Amino acid sequence: MPDDAPTLDLLTLLPDAWQAVLTPHLDPARTAALAEFVAGEYATATVFPPVEDLFSAYRLCGPAECRVLILGQDPYHKAGQAHGLSFSVREGVSVPPSLRNVFKELGEDLGVPKPRSGNLTGWAAQGVLLLNSVLTVRQASPGSHANQGWEEFTDATIRALDALDQRVVFLLWGGYARKKAALVSNPRHVVLEAGHPSPMNPRGFLGSRPFSAANKALADAGLPTIDWERSAG
Repeated sequence: MPDDAPTLDLLTLLPDAWQAVLTPHLDPARTAALAEFVAGEYATATVFPPVEDLFSAYRLCGPAECRVLILGQDPYHKAGQAHGLSFSVREGVSVPPSLRNVFKELGEDLGVPKPRSGNLTGWAAQGVLLLNSVLTVRQASPGSHANQGWEEFTDATIRALDALDQRVVFLLWGGYARKKAALVSNPRHVVLEAGHPSPMNPRGFLGSRPFSAANKALADAGLPTIDWERSAG
């Protein structure tokens, strides 16, 4: 790598608690290659989310606090949308179609009124890890950062959660996310699978009642449930 090439130390950008639990599950060479790729992309292209929001999900929800994981695929690729939380958008940004279906199901499942915005930081603050499988994307180019090492990084996150003694409920929506069920082997955890909430998938998500099911799984383990109505931070 040239001396003037951009650098980014991904692990040092993570909160200490996440560094500690992820490091045993990561290959150092693969993580370094991912960091080099991501640094180069931020230096030469418009990449979302902004680098300061890259690990928002991890900052807002520590491993010890995590009770639910909602797994997305990659960040929104339009300007102003992605801020480091799967499915979530910033205040004032139009709610994307998939998130509209999430809110529709939330209303039918728990009677929650339609949230005023698509900002889900309020879920994250309660222990919901809103994680994408790939954490960066080029503007207007969905999937552009796939197969560069993020998948191993976020798989390590799932493995770290699987190793916890406290129950975690894994909400896996869509074929891509459902493949990750194989990473959850600890019998104390609960995996709830459904179709993707995209309007392109008319069956399999609506009617799946994931929010009440997640809260039941938490209550069964003696854990506080999630106030799903408190989406915005």
